[in-house]
Amino acid sequence: MFDTLADADLIDGLSDAGRAEAAAIARRLALIGELDARRERELAETIFWRTDPFEEVAAEVSAALAISRARAGGQIQYARALRDKLPLVAAVFAAGAIDYRVVRTIITRTATVDTGVFPELDAALARHAPKWMRLSDQKLQDRVDQWVAKYDPNGVRVPPSVEESRHITVEPTTPGQAVVWGTVSAADGASFDQRLDALAATVCANDPRTHQQRRSDALGPLSRLEAQLPCRCGTPDCPAAATRAAADAAVVHVLADQATVDGTSDKPGYLPGFGIQPAQTVRELAAAGRTTPVTVPTETPGYRPTAALRDFIRWRDLTCRWPGCDAPALATDIDHTVPYPYGATHPSNLKLYCRHHHLVKTFCPGWSDRQLPDGTVLLTAPTGHIYRTEPHGAALFPTLA
Repeated sequence: MFDTLADADLIDGLSDAGRAEAAAIARRLALIGELDARRERELAETIFWRTDPFEEVAAEVSAALAISRARAGGQIQYARALRDKLPLVAAVFAAGAIDYRVVRTIITRTATVDTGVFPELDAALARHAPKWMRLSDQKLQDRVDQWVAKYDPNGVRVPPSVEESRHITVEPTTPGQAVVWGTVSAADGASFDQRLDALAATVCANDPRTHQQRRSDALGPLSRLEAQLPCRCGTPDCPAAATRAAADAAVVHVLADQATVDGTSDKPGYLPGFGIQPAQTVRELAAAGRTTPVTVPTETPGYRPTAALRDFIRWRDLTCRWPGCDAPALATDIDHTVPYPYGATHPSNLKLYCRHHHLVKTFCPGWSDRQLPDGTVLLTAPTGHIYRTEPHGAALFPTLA
């Protein structure tokens, strides 16, 4: 496509593309800001309670852009800041003179500024920001903070204390693996470190794993309140093969084909929240746990689905069915697409919505949905746009459709 362009033309084209990208993002945020303003006016004019206009707009934005509610909420906050506090910065952004990184930094670093100083601060930032495009993140923050300090010394962003920033995060990485990281108190960290070492030492000398690998594997027994790490030496008379203490305190559900569990297929399984799991991992988990078949139940005569029907819907859908939403099945409501008793309590009329999206669909005017026999949901927005979502579990395991 670009074979005939000179090197200088490639660089010029790259710069043009960057400006066009910035302008496109600015336009997206401006559109979100206008939608948000309209929904706020509509709510102010109605005498009926609906829901928070922020949630209404987040639902529309997440459906249109196929992003999560949290990401949509972040977009709305940026749009509001540019619309209400930083209109001159927004204009420079729309012209492609500054990029999204610069705009995000400006919005973040001015979040605690007194509203009365924004007109002057906005003008100063809009005038100088184009010169900051090549600065590192830290230098960019320093430049913004410099202007914030000039107009509102109390508005300079103060880093949170170490105590306030404590957290534990568990995230999926490669298939079958997760990363665990966070900040805890020094005393708890020392106790955790010692406990991992103690569990890692409960195997016999013939265990093939390194000490660090055993520490990693010890996290499972620790989370299940077990007192021993299973040894992998493979010998029948292993001195460390005593019965593990304590009953399992954590339950992990994995979805897989029976053939994978039996070893006749290498099709991967699925661990909610952590994605695809290799077949060998599935078999190891199945060997240490209990397997329960997922069956397609028949219609339930009443309003509430049976336990078997609830389980099927959760495994078929896996997450909230709103476009872009990944709320896990256990954090969702089971919704009748056609309200009971006009609609049956049947797989073809049931689906998962998280509580936020369930409320939006129920109480916000203009939203409606339709469900196909295979579980596909067609969601219609107040603007008439139709968004199609397929059940994620059925997409991974077609027998659930």
